[in-house]
Amino acid sequence: MQTERTAYPALRGRRILLGITGSIAAYKAAALCRLLKTAGAEVRVVMTPLAKQFITPLTMATLSKNPILVEFFDPENGAWHSHVSLGEWADCFLIAPATANTLAKMCAGIADNLLLTTYLSARCPVVVAPAMDLDMYAHAATQENLQALARRGVAIVEPAEGELASGLVGKGRMAEPEEIAAFLHTLFSQAPGNDAPERNPSEGSLGNSGSAPHASSAGPLLGKRFVVTAGATVEAIDPVRFISNRSTGKMGYAIAGELARRGAAVVLVSGPTALPTPAGVERRDVVSADEMFDAAVDAFAEADGAVMCAAVADYTPAEVSDVKIKKDNGELTLTLRRTRDIAAHLGARKGSRLLVGFALETDHEQSNAEAKLARKNFDFIVLNSLRDAGAGFGVDTNKVTFIDRGGRQELPLMAKTEVAAHIAQKIESLLK
Repeated sequence: MQTERTAYPALRGRRILLGITGSIAAYKAAALCRLLKTAGAEVRVVMTPLAKQFITPLTMATLSKNPILVEFFDPENGAWHSHVSLGEWADCFLIAPATANTLAKMCAGIADNLLLTTYLSARCPVVVAPAMDLDMYAHAATQENLQALARRGVAIVEPAEGELASGLVGKGRMAEPEEIAAFLHTLFSQAPGNDAPERNPSEGSLGNSGSAPHASSAGPLLGKRFVVTAGATVEAIDPVRFISNRSTGKMGYAIAGELARRGAAVVLVSGPTALPTPAGVERRDVVSADEMFDAAVDAFAEADGAVMCAAVADYTPAEVSDVKIKKDNGELTLTLRRTRDIAAHLGARKGSRLLVGFALETDHEQSNAEAKLARKNFDFIVLNSLRDAGAGFGVDTNKVTFIDRGGRQELPLMAKTEVAAHIAQKIESLLK
């Protein structure tokens, strides 16, 4: 039977500062602390004052085998709890659960408790595991805060979907302790060296940049630059109406994050979406197909390759009304013009660079994908069909087939993050 110590070997000897905020999910922090300790990590805990209403400091002190820090100083003896020293001690600052309130304060740079001042002083990688009700998580303010934090290098362990404390069902449940431990294991596995390094009191063991590990100086794709396009484009008809599609961008964002985790510098050209930017990724937001064309071509000029995952509109209105088109008695006819083909343009100019395409089909899948592979000069193409259950738009899973000039490789249904890992692995093999 696999134990926690053998399941997460990269955690052995690591110093993890566990931050706990005021969420009902704080009960999971106890199991998470035990898991980290069993894996061989040293754990210290800092809590917000409100977190004590959900889990007691005594519980966390017993599990971590260290005193729990909540206030800036001990009121009985005046001992100062240095937020600077905490940030210097840690190899990673993990905030789990991270409430919407704490995420907002992190984003704004507010320092009104020990946990937040420690975050602002931390020189080590910072990881957050959000936990909140589904409407709070989906709110534009929360999503913008997550995106801003990700752009600054904060790594995000995405919450899961399920029944929430409110009784509603949706996305907002804090990831399970095993998932978070696995995330940290990957974090340390991809940092320089697999064992805890020699300690320097002025910095954490993963360096002092404050960025996530996949933006660090290690990884099989270190030194490579990639462009990833993701999401749908939006083609305006008038100031109110538009033509678009059902793409959410999940697959492209997973690919961008996976390439960054492997050391690549990634430019993510994204259509409108509520997804947070993957840590270590530079995101360039666009709306229309024309805007995506210009941004992708510009980014590709300095890239070693590109993954064309966006669902780009093939047609756009030939004329856009400046005012809302009023309903009339007769029919309304829209004249559409072809958009510029981003993939074909890059394929004609790629030279020795790598180009990966996607084909979402509803019929004649194999032949359509093979034709697209040749027509756009892809090195390989990722085919998925809307006829496959669990594949396509708006879901967290996908079922794909890799097709290149040497044949095809069919993969089973799996999480889009796993599909992204397979795509990154194939890219690595082609670059070799």
